[in-house]
Amino acid sequence: MTTGSTEKEAETRCLHPGFPTIFEKSKPGRSSVATADEPVFDAGEFDGYLRDVPAELPEVAEVDLMRHFIGLSNRNFGVDNGFYPLGSCTMKYNPKINDVTSNLPGFTDLHPYQDAEDCQGALVLLKDVETILCSVFGMDAFTLQPAAGAHGEFTSLLLFKKYFQSRGEEHRVEMLIPDSAHGTNPASAAMAGFKTVEVKSNDRGLVDVDSVKEKLSDATAGIMMTNPNTLGLFEEDVCEISKLVHDAGGLLYYDGANANAISEIVRPGDMGFDAIHLNLHKTFSTPHGGGGPGSGPVGVKKNLEPFLPNPRIDVREDGLLDFVDLPGSIGRMKMYYGNFLVVIRAYTYLRMLGAAGLKRMSEIAVLNANYLRVKISKFLEVPYNRTCMHEFVASADKLTTETGVRTLDIAKALLDYRVHPPTVYFPLIVREALMIEPTESESKETLDNFVEVMKAIVEKAHEDPDWLKDAPHYTPVRRLDDVLAARHPDVCFTGWGICE
Repeated sequence: MTTGSTEKEAETRCLHPGFPTIFEKSKPGRSSVATADEPVFDAGEFDGYLRDVPAELPEVAEVDLMRHFIGLSNRNFGVDNGFYPLGSCTMKYNPKINDVTSNLPGFTDLHPYQDAEDCQGALVLLKDVETILCSVFGMDAFTLQPAAGAHGEFTSLLLFKKYFQSRGEEHRVEMLIPDSAHGTNPASAAMAGFKTVEVKSNDRGLVDVDSVKEKLSDATAGIMMTNPNTLGLFEEDVCEISKLVHDAGGLLYYDGANANAISEIVRPGDMGFDAIHLNLHKTFSTPHGGGGPGSGPVGVKKNLEPFLPNPRIDVREDGLLDFVDLPGSIGRMKMYYGNFLVVIRAYTYLRMLGAAGLKRMSEIAVLNANYLRVKISKFLEVPYNRTCMHEFVASADKLTTETGVRTLDIAKALLDYRVHPPTVYFPLIVREALMIEPTESESKETLDNFVEVMKAIVEKAHEDPDWLKDAPHYTPVRRLDDVLAARHPDVCFTGWGICE
């Protein structure tokens, strides 16, 4: 026990001993594989490419190797082992049939540079996904190339820029962005060369129409909106805002992060949006987290279609599908054609549910969110406490004033109950915010358990606030310095001189 450690910390260390790295488990001479005594290749063929000294790889038996990685997986939190109500992230269960289809040899054995004649099945699948997404979201064309959501945002705004350049309207440099928007919206706009102009929310948590009118000008390029917005509320004035922006010569971009609430119920294209990005790794059930994988397809109306990224999928004169480059394109946004295996997972999900299933998906997501909203509002403040869509935002502001327990303390305490915390401190227009999204995957029993856990934490805040401020207590790793971990992550083993 080190100097200054508390008895509680020492007890926790005993319950959760350190987890040695695979290098620290290494013992000379141990191996998980049998190697040939003689090289099985002609070393001369690889002259100049072979290492001068053997790689410093760990030497472990197969059983130790398995226990190591299984042990690591058990220390992680995922949707497969617990409730994951992370707002605006749609952490739904990923059906394992998606993984089965994406691992079929006909897909995994393809090479990006294969001739079109050899991969017609893959091209048909990609084209089919584009067609389905156009139908569900009211767009005229889609590209599956962007790698994830923010990449899709950036792609959409480059399309806007190219559109205005083609019309000789380079003076349109301002992008309107609601104060409730996802943080990637202003970042993507700035990267694309636009000046961001904030639009205020009204007292109902919606984009303020008068604020839009005030900010519109000859310099307006467009507006970026999420509908439902990050408060989980449907933007009731979206059609009026669409007309205002279009009449001013601007375009509308739809942030599709919250599309799980509207699939086969209402279409962004019918609301007046010119471009939309989707998150296949959210709405359409492909695993995500930890930085990937992702897929952020972009859909557009006819006026933007000529500028979509190359290559496009088109029909050749002989009737086969092939990749083609169009002269007006903004260019390639990613090597090859996006994250192909992620698209296959989404295609499986789309075909498995069909139109009726997608509608039911969104209906249950909305039902689950409203069920939790009503239950949780009985003991925790919900600033905009009316019918929501797929998510809602609670606030610990009053609880903080009364007990000193903050949203972060609640989030850390949830980990002790094997529940992943909601999104915290977002949107910024709500103090001490907890953005809760249950998705359609969860049963009533899971939701009821979450309510009881949240209620117990709120009661604990009044009874023993210091206990919550020191949470989590029973996880493999205690509370970390989040800022330090983000800015200076320590992810490299240096015991053998590696990374030095």
